Amino acid sequence: MARIPAAFGAFAAGALALAAYGSLPASASASDGLDIPEVPAGTLSETTMKDAVRTLASDEFEGRAPGSAGEAKTIAYLSERFAAVGLKPGNKGSWVQEVPLVEITGRDYQPLTITGGKAGGPLSLAFAKDWVGVTYREQATTTLKDSELVFVGYGINAPERGWNDYAGLDVKGKTVVILVNDPDWQSPGLEGTFNGKAMTYYGRWTYKFEEAARQGAAGALIVHQTAPAAYGWNVVESSWTGPQAYAQRGENAPPLTQMNGWVTEASARQLLAAAGQDLDALTKAAQVKGFKAVPLGLKLSTSFGSDVRSFKSHNVIGILPGTEAPEEYVIHTAHWDHLGRCTPAPDGDDICNGAIDNATGTAALIALAEANAKAGAPRRSLVFLAVTAEESGLLGADYYAQNPVFPLAQTVGGVNMDALAMTGPAKDVTVVGLGKSDLDRFLEAALKYDGRTITPDASPEAGYYYRSDHFAFAKRGVPMVYVEAGQDLLAGGPAAGKAAELDYREKRYHGPKDEFSEGWDWSGVMADLDLYYRLGRMMATSTSWPNWTQGDEFRATRDASCAAGAKGC
Repeated sequence: MARIPAAFGAFAAGALALAAYGSLPASASASDGLDIPEVPAGTLSETTMKDAVRTLASDEFEGRAPGSAGEAKTIAYLSERFAAVGLKPGNKGSWVQEVPLVEITGRDYQPLTITGGKAGGPLSLAFAKDWVGVTYREQATTTLKDSELVFVGYGINAPERGWNDYAGLDVKGKTVVILVNDPDWQSPGLEGTFNGKAMTYYGRWTYKFEEAARQGAAGALIVHQTAPAAYGWNVVESSWTGPQAYAQRGENAPPLTQMNGWVTEASARQLLAAAGQDLDALTKAAQVKGFKAVPLGLKLSTSFGSDVRSFKSHNVIGILPGTEAPEEYVIHTAHWDHLGRCTPAPDGDDICNGAIDNATGTAALIALAEANAKAGAPRRSLVFLAVTAEESGLLGADYYAQNPVFPLAQTVGGVNMDALAMTGPAKDVTVVGLGKSDLDRFLEAALKYDGRTITPDASPEAGYYYRSDHFAFAKRGVPMVYVEAGQDLLAGGPAAGKAAELDYREKRYHGPKDEFSEGWDWSGVMADLDLYYRLGRMMATSTSWPNWTQGDEFRATRDASCAAGAKGC
């Protein structure tokens, strides 16, 4: 799931975030010897951007779902455009890297039936309206019959933090009910067992389903609440209905539940009330270390069918070989995929075109490649990687990072572009993950050219650092910078930025109305594109190897990677 552009109330919240993060790390100061060269402005084409977004977001591309006819058109278009702007095929003479996936499409959903309540008859929850669910198993039918329900708080097992919501619990064959985000997500700052308001990976839905499976649960249901999830039920419904893509599983793959799903907050309150429990009281209890899971005395039943197909999706890779150090690589990433056909809008439109998310970022790859080719190759190689299946869980990026075409120990760093905001020019830029690596210094230098300032991510509780493709590289040690549009707009200031963000989130994000508009103001996007150009070009012209700051969670991985490599860092 791509990030919802979301640094609401940027300056007020940003000031808080900067205070919590502290100043930029001393290890990345100008005196540490980093080679940060000056870079002239690139020849960046607004026409290229418009043409590419208009094409990729057209109904002809059917929402660019992996494995669809829309994918075939997308791959052909990107290969053609990469070649036209002067790139070379990036994968041993080919433009593509195959990514093996499985598509599972649920059908014939029965209601989620809850029995055993203290009063009244069974509770029946309607699919899509009250709950959504999928199976990751490649099987024709999924059936849960009288599976005992257990409330497991935040569903976290983190021994290094002294936290285990599953302590002393056997959930084999049972269905666990889980809260989204971390126990301390409502903290005002970034101090706490789980980094305060800054979401850790333990707060992500992906982790919660993985942990439930490790514990042997038959099913897992996350309680949706808009604030801790950072998106509304409409996003869950659109994203979790229709075809779902997953990585193909190997022989030694980890265990799976039979069903993973979400329930609305209202449905969760009904369910818990049937057990004589209160959601608010259970939530408060679950936020305290030592919380004990609560058997609900309820049983869950449902069933649905699945159509399963295996297929190959594709990452698209182009390269501009370097002149002096061609075996050192700077990578630019963006995901080309979106949701394909999805829940129809009231007017019947069922194509989630994904214009902002992420035809804009994909178009940026083309425009940046074009500008760099016109400027001439820098000393290091520039890689332009359009990845698949981001919306299904960063699958394309993760597959590349597990099977890199260019060794990660020889990958200097990179820039990720996801959902460029059409909100007009701003006085600032939003940085997700500020203070994590030496790339902050490159960013500071690049921003001096246009005078904009840095605003830290104002919503660290949303866990955006773990929700886009750069994370697949970061967790394997490659420094990645993730910069988004600023919120302090030249026209209207932070209030206008907040209003624009809310309008997109509520009316278009992951829905059929995320469509191309001829009336967009491109000036802010083009300013951001110039920043991405300078960042990539600086890294590719530099002789330095940026690293993560001392104490960062990814530093040890990078150091080990560098120590093992014969070339590169």
